Formats: sequence, C-alpha cells, structure tokens
Amino acid sequence: MTRAVVFDLDGTLIDSLPDIAAAANTLLADHGLPSLPQSQIGSFVGMGERVFLDRLIAATALDVAAYDALMGEFITHYKVSTGLTTVFPGALDAVKALKAEGYKLGICTNKPGGPLAAVLDALDLTKWFDVIIAGDTLPVRKPDPAPLHLAFERMEASLGVYVGDSDVDAETAQRAGVPFAFFTEGIRTKPIDAIPHDRAFDQFEDLPSICQDILRQL
Repeated sequence: MTRAVVFDLDGTLIDSLPDIAAAANTLLADHGLPSLPQSQIGSFVGMGERVFLDRLIAATALDVAAYDALMGEFITHYKVSTGLTTVFPGALDAVKALKAEGYKLGICTNKPGGPLAAVLDALDLTKWFDVIIAGDTLPVRKPDPAPLHLAFERMEASLGVYVGDSDVDAETAQRAGVPFAFFTEGIRTKPIDAIPHDRAFDQFEDLPSICQDILRQL
C-alpha cells in the first residue's frame, strides 16, 4: 500500500515571501512607483501569479491595460528572486524522515513552473520529491482539486496527506477528499481556527508522527 505526503511550497516548505516581495517591488520600481510593505504583498499570495498581479495592480498605479507586459516583467524578476528564500527550520529533516519511512513525496503549488524550478534548484530540493505539480501544469489551479489529485495519481498512492499553510490549501484538501496537515507559521491571512484542518503544527519535527497518525485512522 503506497503512502504519500504532498506539500504546498511557498509558506509551507520554504519562506519565500521576502523574494516574492522583492520581485513585486522591483516591478513597481521599474515603473517609478513606491514599494509596498512585505506584509501587504503577502496578502496577495496563494492563488497563482495572475491573481497576484491582479491584486498588485489594484493596490498600486500599475496600468492594467499593460497587463500582459507587466506579467512578463514580473515573471522575469520572479525567476531570479531566490537569494532571500530559505527552507523553514526542520522542514528538510521532516522530508528526509518521511522519505526514510517509505513515503512517496510530492509538491503541489500554485507557483508557476519557471520560478518553481528556479527556487527548487537554488535550494537543492528537487531530488527529494517524486512528483512536482506547478501552478501551470494543468489549466486549473488550487483550490480546484485536480492538481492535488494528479500528484497522488502520479505517485500511485492509495493513502495520502496534504500539507499546507493557507485557507487555499485547506479548501483544496477538502475538495480533493484528502486529510490536511496545517503548518501554522506560513503565509496565512486568516486565524488558525478559521482554516479547516485535521491536524495543525508549528514545528516540522512533529510532521512525521502527524502523518502516521492521520493515515492510521483512514
């Protein structure tokens, strides 16, 4: 019986908000506009690059009529913004522990493929995962359950847990019919109690036992 754990990326495995904010603020600077605080930019994250840019335009004087050009510029900055991103403390140890216990491991993120590949390579994370589903792997994105279903299907997993940090991840897990382990130290914009979850954790050292407990009950 194949067991699998699929992770969200930004705000779950990696603390990438400083680089996302840097990419957005570089775009604003290119257009002669003032920077936004990182906390505000964090509220734009989670639904993919188009929703992110929509929210950035709505909060600034960027010209919506130049949308396609702005997207190209933003993605260019986003791909090279990796130097400030770090793996959350204990996350890689948890990944290694799950791997050693025989779990198949995947990533399912709304981050587009170009920036995703760049940051995984920069942090040397790709080798730990059996499947990686980017935001543009399918025509739909989270919270649509299709990307998460695809991750488990590609691993041929009969039992699985989704690990994420946001209400988008929680909704994705619910719609996919998959148990959700909620990392509470990521880029969430809602209170913990407002985000449905099977188990919550703030230390990655707890994750292997959480996954074991969840899957034992299935």
